Amino acid sequence: MSAGRKSKVAYFYDSEFSTFYFGQNHPMKPHRLTMTHQLVLGYDLQQHMDVFRAVKAQPMQLGQFHSADYIDLLSLVTPDNQAEHAAAMARHNFNEDCPVFDGLFEYCRLYAGASIQGAVRLNHGLCDTAINWSGGLHHAKKGEASGFCYVNDLVLAILELLKYHARVLYLDIDIHHGDGVEEAFYLSDRVMTVSFHKYGDYFFPGTGDLKDIGEQRGRYYTLNVPLKVGGSTMFGC
Repeated sequence: MSAGRKSKVAYFYDSEFSTFYFGQNHPMKPHRLTMTHQLVLGYDLQQHMDVFRAVKAQPMQLGQFHSADYIDLLSLVTPDNQAEHAAAMARHNFNEDCPVFDGLFEYCRLYAGASIQGAVRLNHGLCDTAINWSGGLHHAKKGEASGFCYVNDLVLAILELLKYHARVLYLDIDIHHGDGVEEAFYLSDRVMTVSFHKYGDYFFPGTGDLKDIGEQRGRYYTLNVPLKVGGSTMFGC
């Protein structure tokens, strides 16, 4: 960005997010995205951003990272037919953390599509910052759901960025280790993953040790900053 030029921010949202429901006792609440969007509007922040409606990712785009059989399951399973897919659900790690709910595949396509859109705009110099509050589902693996995450939009966005950039730095400051993104690029020297997270005492997902630094060409391209509980940590736990 040249000196004196105002930073361009692209913001992605869709009212459809408010229709998805993980279940009464599940901590993941997509309707919070609507509440966040109302704050954006309440403070007139939309006046300072380019606002875009999220476009759903196509299965082929999800397949840039995820396995075909996993995408097939996501597209087929519903609350009404999940008993028929019990074996596949177990194989792909569906559980209480990652339940089947109405519109699951559309939800995945929507948040992943927004992150991919953001990466495309960054690649073409159409924005300096891309915001997708619905994304960041960093636990999803190539063929597994994990930790409320089904599709790893971050990996998909990074793969999009790699089409135009030689290397990408991924910084994760969630309290949980960004295991899905780290695993995806653990052998690569084109993506450096840096994760600050709570670690120890069986805290989910239990990965992200200081000794984990990547392997093969990716050696030293993985950096973990595991933090213990205490007032001195960045989380203030």
